[in-house]
Amino acid sequence: MTTRALFPTLLYDAGLAAPALLDELAHSIRTLAREDQAGRRWSREHGYKGYTSYASLNDLPRRDPAFADLAKLLVKHAATFAADLAFDLPRKPRLDSLWVNLLKGAGHHSAHIHPHSILSGTVYVEVPTGAGAIRFEDPRLGLMMAAPTRRADADEALRPFVTVHPRAGQLLLWESWLRHEVLSGAAKAERLSIGFNFA
Repeated sequence: MTTRALFPTLLYDAGLAAPALLDELAHSIRTLAREDQAGRRWSREHGYKGYTSYASLNDLPRRDPAFADLAKLLVKHAATFAADLAFDLPRKPRLDSLWVNLLKGAGHHSAHIHPHSILSGTVYVEVPTGAGAIRFEDPRLGLMMAAPTRRADADEALRPFVTVHPRAGQLLLWESWLRHEVLSGAAKAERLSIGFNFA
C-alpha cells in the first residue's frame, strides 16, 4: 500500500545574502514613507497601520538603484521557482509590480490573493522581535465540509494554515492564488518589507 501526495502547494524560501542592499532598501523605505504623500493618504484612508506604496508608486526600480538591484535578484529567484513549479512558459516570469510596506506594532493585513499574477512574494528588510507573521491558507479549506480538524502534531503539509515567522533578508515566493495574511504583531519597532508580483 502507498500514500501519494496530490496537488501540493509549494512555498519558495530563500535568504538574500546582501546586507548592504538591505540597509539601502531600509533607508529608501523610510524615505518613501516620509515623502510619498499619496501613499500616506491612501494608507490612512484604508486603515493601514503604517505606510505602503502599493497604491501610489509603480516605478520603484526606475526611481531608486537599490530597488533596481533587488529586481534583478527577484527575477532570478522567480525563474528558479517557476522551474520548480514546472511552468510551461515562453520566457522567464516578468516582474509586474513592486511596493514597500512599513508596518507598525500591531498592524496587520487581512487575508487576500493577488489576481492577474502568476507568482507573488515578499522580501523582509527589517523584522523586529514580536513582528507579525505571515500565514498561508490551504486553498481547499472552503471545500472540506465535514472534514475533521487536524491533530496539533500534524505534518505542515496537512495543516489548514501554515504560519511563517519572517526574518530579515528572507525571500518568500508563492503562486498568486494562494490566500495569505499578515497577523497582528506586538513589536515596538517597524517591520519593513517589499511585496511584488510576477506576470
